[in-house]
Amino acid sequence: MTVTSDLAAWALGLHHDDIPEEVAAAARRHLLDGLGCAVAAARRGLADPALTVAAGLGGPPEATLLGRGTRVSAPAAALATGTLVHALDFDDTHAGGLVHATAVVLPALLAVGEEVGASGDEALVAAVIGFETVCRIGGAAPHAFHQRGLHATHACGVFAAALVAARLLRLTEAQTVDALGIAGSSSGGLLEFLATGSDTKQLHPGLASHAGILAARFAAAGADGPDSVLEGGRGLYAAHADGQADPALVVADLGVRWETTQITLKPYPACQLMHAALDAGLRTLVDGPLDPARVHTVTVEVHPDSAAIVCERDKVVPRTAYDAKFSLPWSLAALLTDGGVGVDTYARDSLDRPAVAALATRVRVHEVPDPRVAADAPSRVEVVLVDGEIRTGRVERSATASPTTKLGGNLGCADATAALTAAVDTLDLTALIAMANRLATPEEDA
Repeated sequence: MTVTSDLAAWALGLHHDDIPEEVAAAARRHLLDGLGCAVAAARRGLADPALTVAAGLGGPPEATLLGRGTRVSAPAAALATGTLVHALDFDDTHAGGLVHATAVVLPALLAVGEEVGASGDEALVAAVIGFETVCRIGGAAPHAFHQRGLHATHACGVFAAALVAARLLRLTEAQTVDALGIAGSSSGGLLEFLATGSDTKQLHPGLASHAGILAARFAAAGADGPDSVLEGGRGLYAAHADGQADPALVVADLGVRWETTQITLKPYPACQLMHAALDAGLRTLVDGPLDPARVHTVTVEVHPDSAAIVCERDKVVPRTAYDAKFSLPWSLAALLTDGGVGVDTYARDSLDRPAVAALATRVRVHEVPDPRVAADAPSRVEVVLVDGEIRTGRVERSATASPTTKLGGNLGCADATAALTAAVDTLDLTALIAMANRLATPEEDA
């Protein structure tokens, strides 16, 4: 027996009644959050290249291209949806695996679910399978993918998308193991964007979902794949994680320990590794935002693994929105200046503020080791004002967003929030997709 054979047997044998209500509620919560993020990104045109490419790929009319209303092949639709969900970097995170779970699960679920006419119960089971898979594969090698320069969401997410598709397409257990083996050859997602400010990262979940669906289709057509794709000597963990993994954790306590409940909603549209520091920074604002001219220095404590990604000195004054989303000094300076961080924080005119840029250069980073994974570690911020006053804020871990408040902010309308919430509650995919498409369509195109 291999890890993929155990995982496939569990996934194909899972029934709706096997899923505890708290797990089902968590799955719905994250699907809803992902849809809200996708709608917000579509309205801002932030994934237009992916939508254009998906429309050009065309194919049989199997699934809806959100925001365009046209129907394309399921893999093409998933490519676009995954990019939409992740475009704002506002989608959820599983701290243990450091993966954006919904960004790879939701696209495969919507595309293949629409293709086969999945029921609400079938959709929920497939979603939970996907969430458990991406979180467990990432969690078995904490931070190891990022240390190798790989985006864990893409590296691990392709397996989740393949398993979601395999379940919905009713593949056999042998075919499902083959699908996972095939999916492994599409595992990737380079982090080189960190050096240039490029936005290639937003494409990773779409590429992973697209590849996962193709892997399931290849397996259904008779192609085979290595069943040792995860733990083998040339498998995922050996090649992409330097062997720093415990593959047994992927299937340990399946159906007993539910990682779906450990996924959290982002309150800030920026890298999760800076969220605890932003939360600590908020606690220093006892009287509201600060005039940057009043601030002498800011010291922030961060986990060393976080510092390696979000505290690089060449992004203190960001060149692009993606630079800023991965710049703790700049994002913290913006938070102290504005009293918070939101989607508009990373707009072009916001990035060009000299006072915020100057304050960012006065942020000092202090690396503090912690046994917890970086995305679940504490942070402390100390602000020293020019008059000598010292303000401090500390949090044990980053906060999670209020689902209703965040969704309302992304949709901008109470009626839309209530309607989309009701659609996700029933998981009537036909109604849900039609509503999401309508909300995602820019007003001038509606």
